[in-house]
Amino acid sequence: MQALTGIELSGLDVFARGKVRCVYDLGEKLLIVASDRISAFDHVLPSGIPDKGRILTGVSAFWFKRLAPISGHHMITDRVEEFPAELMTYAEVIRDRSMVVWKARRIDIECIVRGYLAGSAWSEYASGGTVAGADLPPGLRRDARLERPIFTPSTKSDDGHDRNIRIQEMIDLVGVKPTEYIIAKSLDLYMEASRIAEERGITIVDTKFEFGYLKDDIILIDEALTPDSSRFRIRETPGSEPINADKQFIRDHLEQTGWDKNSPPPALPMEVVAECRRRYISLYERLIGSRPRWLT
Repeated sequence: MQALTGIELSGLDVFARGKVRCVYDLGEKLLIVASDRISAFDHVLPSGIPDKGRILTGVSAFWFKRLAPISGHHMITDRVEEFPAELMTYAEVIRDRSMVVWKARRIDIECIVRGYLAGSAWSEYASGGTVAGADLPPGLRRDARLERPIFTPSTKSDDGHDRNIRIQEMIDLVGVKPTEYIIAKSLDLYMEASRIAEERGITIVDTKFEFGYLKDDIILIDEALTPDSSRFRIRETPGSEPINADKQFIRDHLEQTGWDKNSPPPALPMEVVAECRRRYISLYERLIGSRPRWLT
């Protein structure tokens, strides 16, 4: 099975290109198309993960719908049959891997919520006993569940080199009231998503949200709680050890290769690609409760 790593929709104006997605300008709306590319350590890898774009789109759509009572969002539809008529030429290329959204003005902050002591949060805690500059109790272990989720912002940079910041710096960048609103929404979204996920045997270790202005309202934009933007752990069988069902699996593999993270990244072995795809699909099926219609 081939990964779809390049998507070109000639005749449409490109609004933005990211590591994984291409965004097309539809006037007051945008078309977001997710490829099967995968990135790690600020590099797009030469190997794609087949069906990854479909999984990201389906998972995001699920969360936008389920979390709508907590936060407005930019998604209009992920059903290609409901797309504007001018997109029908591309219907079979973009089916299941795209959504039409409202064009919002992005707030340039990565809104990270952590429920467990993992990733960079663990690194900071291990070296100084803090997370995002806030003191935590001594003696916590790696991957420990935090007493309450923590909001840890970072900058949102188009070159991919985001930087962790303190809350005061976020206030300086976006203002007091928007900061308070975004923090409250981020924590509420994480708590509700965690409740939904736990019912399905999924643990959300951490996640990141993005917000933007739609007129005067702050809404949820970009993607929502996907395996690219979150850390998930699932138990595939009762009593088994939980596994990462997210991009951490790829990061762990790359760490073992000796790659210096500055030179061009190595290709992924076929078995790593297959296992990553399997884990993403497993997460999708547990979350949504059905087998993907596009899966062959």
